[in-house]
Amino acid sequence: MGLGKYKLGELIQIHDERNVELAYGLNDVKGISIQKEFIETKADMSGVSLKPYILVKPGCFAYVTVTSRNGEKITIAHNNTNNTYIISSSYIVFRVKRTDLLLPDYLFMYFKRSEFDRYARYNSWGSARETFSWEEMCDIDIELPDIAIQQKYVDIYNAMLENQRCYESALEDLKLVCDAYIEELSKDYQSVTIGQFIFQRDLRNDGSLGVSSVRGIATSKEFINTKADMEGVGLNNYKVVAPGQFAYVPDTSRRGDKISLALNISENTYLVSSISIVFDTQKDVLLPEYLMLFFVRSEFDRYARFHSWGSARETFDWSEMCDVQIPIPDIKIQQYIVNIYTAYLLRKEINEQLKTQVKDVCPILIKGSLEEAENG
Repeated sequence: MGLGKYKLGELIQIHDERNVELAYGLNDVKGISIQKEFIETKADMSGVSLKPYILVKPGCFAYVTVTSRNGEKITIAHNNTNNTYIISSSYIVFRVKRTDLLLPDYLFMYFKRSEFDRYARYNSWGSARETFSWEEMCDIDIELPDIAIQQKYVDIYNAMLENQRCYESALEDLKLVCDAYIEELSKDYQSVTIGQFIFQRDLRNDGSLGVSSVRGIATSKEFINTKADMEGVGLNNYKVVAPGQFAYVPDTSRRGDKISLALNISENTYLVSSISIVFDTQKDVLLPEYLMLFFVRSEFDRYARFHSWGSARETFDWSEMCDVQIPIPDIKIQQYIVNIYTAYLLRKEINEQLKTQVKDVCPILIKGSLEEAENG
């Protein structure tokens, strides 16, 4: 069978159809992530004309030429849905014109490899910002097996992708069960202030914990490896967060209307900055995991921002935390909903692993298709 050798520019062409008739509206506007997916736009669309926006029809690709400050990745996506999107005119939209030689899905597998990210970054040029131009895209040398072999490996990839998406769909159903249960608790039980059941902890590091134990606190409500430069920093003033304890940053300014808070669900003891507040719950009355169910809700973020006070910076202080009200049912009921949520978190972690596996299989499939063509 052998391999066909081409310049990618021989097989693709720009698709520059604009939304001049305003056939598509705000709900159709998309952004593109470095995970190589179309996402809901984060841009402020107030007063923005959608006429110059480019149509991304089913089967088309779109990419952002700028590769600077992009995590060494190129932002590109493939519209493999039946819907038409619209994107900013600063992006480039293109399609495969020689589908007799190259399947769009096979090309997207090619783009999803880390090798392509490295190629795009290496071949990006500019001073103030580096770009991977359309000319550079077209100059890519690509080897292709015949369509039958491409289809075989695309089918393998799509089957794995469908399995992951089915798993993700079931995952969201489980999350809906958790949310619905909490809503019912709010109707069936009177809310009480949590201040009578939570207690500050101010244990400082005695020197037994080192830099590897230092954690930051994310607005996504989890502990993360610290991003601070810890060279030469003394840890004696850092606060200890034992398993089952919470920590949060009172400062809510410039945090995207979210509060940085986390529960230590690990078996390890962490250290956090002395500006953080560490606290515990009376566990025979209020399970920390149950309380966390309320903290992860967007309603709590809005509550914390509304009850943050200050001039130079706004803070959600300890007294405001103690005034938070939630329904507190019997401990057995709390444990029941916690068990459901724990199952959700476990499946969410598995889903992330599945997504990584699907992405990581792309270079293997591309290599396998090329070897089959050469040896066939």
